[in-house]
Amino acid sequence: GNTLFANFVASFLGALMYFATLTEVPIIKAFIDLGMGKGPALALLLAGPALSLPNMLVIRSIMGTKKTLTYIILVVVMATISGYVFGLVTQ
Repeated sequence: GNTLFANFVASFLGALMYFATLTEVPIIKAFIDLGMGKGPALALLLAGPALSLPNMLVIRSIMGTKKTLTYIILVVVMATISGYVFGLVTQ
């Protein structure tokens, strides 16, 4: 479905996953085939390349904890909103 919670979970999990370039496409395709909504799929696709656990650690070492948390929150929130709106538009 395309609930705000589903989009948030997809964004949050996408932020924690590490995908090599373009490997997320077949993974998202499999999720969609299993019933994932288009909105959460987009949220996962947006958050995945923008964040990953190794990425967060490097950003933290360079910019500090406060700015890193701000960046993470902004990416997850924007991916969630974008996925939700996309899901509403494509229904």
